[in-house]
Amino acid sequence: MNYKKFIITTTINKPTLAIMKYLLFKDWYLIVVGDLKTPHKEYKKLEKEFNNFQYLGPEYQEKKYKKISDLIGWNCIQRRNIGFLEAYNLGAEIIATVDDDNIPYDFWGKEVYVNKEIYVDFYTTSNPVFDPLSVTTEYNYLWHRGFPIQLLDKKNKVRYKGKVKIKVLIQADLWDGDPDIDAIARIVYRPEVKFKNIKKPFTSNKISPFNSQNTFLSREVIPYYACLPGIGRMDDIWGSYILQKYFPRSVIYNKPSVYQKRNIHNLAKDLEKELLGYKYTFDLIKNLNQFEKFLPNETKRFYKEWVRFFNNKT
Repeated sequence: MNYKKFIITTTINKPTLAIMKYLLFKDWYLIVVGDLKTPHKEYKKLEKEFNNFQYLGPEYQEKKYKKISDLIGWNCIQRRNIGFLEAYNLGAEIIATVDDDNIPYDFWGKEVYVNKEIYVDFYTTSNPVFDPLSVTTEYNYLWHRGFPIQLLDKKNKVRYKGKVKIKVLIQADLWDGDPDIDAIARIVYRPEVKFKNIKKPFTSNKISPFNSQNTFLSREVIPYYACLPGIGRMDDIWGSYILQKYFPRSVIYNKPSVYQKRNIHNLAKDLEKELLGYKYTFDLIKNLNQFEKFLPNETKRFYKEWVRFFNNKT
């Protein structure tokens, strides 16, 4: 296979508008990871129509990645981890993790800086965590999902310090439409956003949250990044914080490259699934060298097996 750039998603829906649009980016290879409820026949049909597409059905996943599959469980969004493994095994240099309700703009994937050294806008903060939405002046009253609520009163205390050179290993593009803010902010504001003032990539001197819905990852970081099962809607967020323990100062944010037409969500259930983060994210960040003590046993078992999988490949 000649592809070096892969798109990974999981879904229980029939092919969405977003998925069909991702198939049109011919220099990217799309992998859809199926779940038990996924309409498998519709995706197998797409395999015959598109050369840059692969569907991983449940049987395939169980056969090839049995241990990790069992530790993830079924009927959960963390199935996308299997796609990361498949792309890695196929030689991916860049992996884009996306959601099936994030409709890509025509320029999606054209401004990817992963694995490059570039100059980006640099913001500093005295807080232990940087909220990427703090510099989006028209929406800085919102906050990224997974930003510690204990810091909300001072999250916008950031200073622009010019340009800094950075080796990019993670690039998190933002999203227009229904943004990835936490359940409290969504319940209060019900926003529909259009980020107009973000023109260039930016970074910070502090750790920061990124998600799994429109993010580009270097092959180098995949052995340390996963959407962690067993911790609700902190799966990708805590995964992002843990990754930055191993790769500090490697994350940039960029302008929106998708429009999120959000799938139907029960906000009360979202809130319940984020309670772990409200309680413990701040402490996790302060004690990142001991992150495992904040993980449930099932999550610890998964992460140990995840790291072991890649260690066995070296």
